Amino acid sequence: MAKPLRVLFCIGINQNFFDLPADGITTGDVWQATVSMMDQLKALPGVAFIGDFDDDSHMVGPSEGWPWTCYLLADVDTQETVKAACNLFRTTPVGDSAFKLWRFAKVEARMGRALTVREDVTLPD
Repeated sequence: MAKPLRVLFCIGINQNFFDLPADGITTGDVWQATVSMMDQLKALPGVAFIGDFDDDSHMVGPSEGWPWTCYLLADVDTQETVKAACNLFRTTPVGDSAFKLWRFAKVEARMGRALTVREDVTLPD
């Protein structure tokens, strides 16, 4: 059995969020969509959710890249499942509008492995 990918989903909130309310959408609608997206991500087959981290108290304004606004950490079975998780930003509706979550937030998935000594490394006695 293959070891899972350790995935850090890095989420950036963009300027559209800070321009709310607009087009009948409030920040509460975006929060509701975000919670829905997280619940869907956690329910994906092959995802073992580890935790989340939110840094919105120590940064102001949109995050275009590192440091990101918040992070989700999970063990994921395949890159296809990681892609399905990222796709939730494209498909999760916001309020009663035609807009999806990606209008207000972006995601970047960093894939690696759990931090362990590799098998090709010999430790001293």
